Amino acid sequence: MPQAKHLLIGSTRSGSGKSATILGLTYNLQAKGYKIGYGKPIGTFTTKELPESAERTEADVEFIQQALNLPPSLLRPTLLNLDREALQRRLSGEDQADYRIKLEEYKKDIDGDLVLLEAPANTAEGTIFGLSLEQMADHLDSPILLVMRFGSLLVVDHILMAKQRFGDRLLGVVINDIPDEQYETALEVLHPYLEKQGVPVLALMPENRTLKSVSIAEIIEQLGATVLCQPENVELDKIMVEELKIGAMDVNSAQSYFRKSYNKVVVTGSSRIDLQFAALETSTNCIILTGRPIVNEDVAHKAMELGVPILAVSKDTLSTVSIIEASLGQVRLHEGVKVTSICDMMAKYFNFNRFLKLMEIPTLVAV
Repeated sequence: MPQAKHLLIGSTRSGSGKSATILGLTYNLQAKGYKIGYGKPIGTFTTKELPESAERTEADVEFIQQALNLPPSLLRPTLLNLDREALQRRLSGEDQADYRIKLEEYKKDIDGDLVLLEAPANTAEGTIFGLSLEQMADHLDSPILLVMRFGSLLVVDHILMAKQRFGDRLLGVVINDIPDEQYETALEVLHPYLEKQGVPVLALMPENRTLKSVSIAEIIEQLGATVLCQPENVELDKIMVEELKIGAMDVNSAQSYFRKSYNKVVVTGSSRIDLQFAALETSTNCIILTGRPIVNEDVAHKAMELGVPILAVSKDTLSTVSIIEASLGQVRLHEGVKVTSICDMMAKYFNFNRFLKLMEIPTLVAV
């Protein structure tokens, strides 16, 4: 059995889109006929409420395994979960394990063509365990695909620094979340510049509002909210919210304010019936009421007609808004609509032919 190739998917900061990139890569390579393995050597989020004696499963690993229907034979084990307890054991000397030896398991034969390994949150994380991005790449003799969130053209500095640090191990970069108004500049200026610096640009991914959205089911969980009104045939885990608006002004101002946003959640007081009606006259996917957990009968009737759920929270407006903003600021892939979106985007924007050539993986011949 030929030894499978390994590729580390890394980034310079957390939340850059590594998991999304792995999901899209794996899905599209599977569609081309390749057997793709996956692993996350350092875990960060574990399943809850497991006894100490039970094996803990990294949540991203579990999700990707299920979303892509990966058999156990194509999964690599998580070597440790990076939490306070693990760090304290390492710092105190209680944990003196050589994780490079454990990483040797990754070199064993696997029934696949390529194994994608998700690196830690940034280039420094994991160093104390010998499992930083650079350390793993050296030990596995593996190339690195760097995933970067655009932010601005200054992303080039971080990419060039990574090129100096990783040298020929840097297979290429994926730059995502590029605003529409800057996409042409990224394509015509940033792309050729990086190529001249010896950095293959494998994808320039435009901003995608769906990926930054959050389901109403997730909002309910985050807020501990109560559902006051849920229209029939409305699945709360499938309704996505893209923007947040606070209803605290006069109704005339609110109408103009609400019309500027789409697929939004509106947070307002349960006594502000005028603002609740104003929100329902625009593109609103959910209304959250603070104060008394009660909804006006006429508002509830209109919400039921329009298919807009109404929630109640015991938290104050500031706390409620802060929690929702934090949820909207993260790309959580654990919703089906996001999985479909990222897989479609990778198919459109990622250069798979160049990727396979750089990885020296033969192109499969269709039968």
